[in-house]
Amino acid sequence: MGLKELEAEIKRLDLKDRATLAKWIVESLDELSEAEIEALWAEEAERRLDELEQGLVSEIPAEEALRRARAAIS
Repeated sequence: MGLKELEAEIKRLDLKDRATLAKWIVESLDELSEAEIEALWAEEAERRLDELEQGLVSEIPAEEALRRARAAIS
């Protein structure tokens, strides 16, 4: 079963069952091994680098990124 078919099946579930499934999926992410976590971060870093190289995003100084993050949580 592909992702599209799985998505269609999930949409047929009632709200309570979808919520239960979502909770299980989120909790299952905590079960990743250290190697799996590192691989996911490597993929994310590659994705971000690709976006930067393609001009889809632009760089900002670290100080600005930190300022924005602090403003978002305060």
